[in-house]
Amino acid sequence: MRVRRGWSRSSPRPLGGWTTPWLYLAPALVVLGGLLVYPIYQLGLISFFQYTQAQVSGGEPTTFKGFGNYAELFSDSQFWQVLLSTVLFAGACVVSTLAVGCALAVLLTRVRAVPRLVLMLAALGAWATPAVTGSTVWLLLFDPDFGPVNRILGLGDHSWTYGRLSAFFLVLLEVVWCSFPFVMVTVYAGIRAVPSEVLEAAALDGASQWRIWRSILTPMLRPILTVVTIQSVIWDFKVFTQIYVMTNGGGIAGQNLVLNVYAYQQAFASSKYSLGSAIGVVMLLMLLAVTLIYLRLLRRQGEEL
Repeated sequence: MRVRRGWSRSSPRPLGGWTTPWLYLAPALVVLGGLLVYPIYQLGLISFFQYTQAQVSGGEPTTFKGFGNYAELFSDSQFWQVLLSTVLFAGACVVSTLAVGCALAVLLTRVRAVPRLVLMLAALGAWATPAVTGSTVWLLLFDPDFGPVNRILGLGDHSWTYGRLSAFFLVLLEVVWCSFPFVMVTVYAGIRAVPSEVLEAAALDGASQWRIWRSILTPMLRPILTVVTIQSVIWDFKVFTQIYVMTNGGGIAGQNLVLNVYAYQQAFASSKYSLGSAIGVVMLLMLLAVTLIYLRLLRRQGEEL
């Protein structure tokens, strides 16, 4: 008797094709939808209405303004100044964080077990420190009266938070200090996954360490570098706590404002919640555009290789 293999019409067919990944992702998508979709919807909805303290208190009905809040925002010269400062500051933070994190990741592959463990623990300690605590510690270190940095450098009572550039530089140091561990650990894990035979062959061919990093490690670590770059762009573009704490709400006369702090001032200090929501929507669209452009360029480069 010959037995026919395969599935009969009456037998249930196994799930497959494009539906299987979505079934596995469904629980996470439901949770993310509740945590992200509804707040983003409310943020966009408020940005189209006149929403001030009167509406929060329930005294007056909301008035539909359409794109009026966005027109008011784009006609404000301060918004464009803050936007330029945010882009430049975030770009400097991303480049500095990636440089420090990648350099220390390479260093981890060169040192012995004990120094590696000490460096990893110190980096994870910096990463786990709350932003408010870290910002306060950095302010104490650079304090003009009691801070040790001015004494070591011989700067006397120089105030780092008084000047615009020096205040941004001080905040940049704190942002890099609390952000580089993520880059360092991620890139280090990627380097350890690279076959040692490849690196040994390059070294035998006379390639320098910089050439090995540029021609071998960077192409092989491209997916990891993509993740850490996008994460750094998102985190550094929406920095709030460090700027707010270290510059006392945006610096003297708002010279150290970034978009997140500017949105906070408009929404809560001036009770213009709709204008603050419009700033939030603009930030969200900018981050989405940057992420999509970066991924598209990366995909195009992968197809050309």
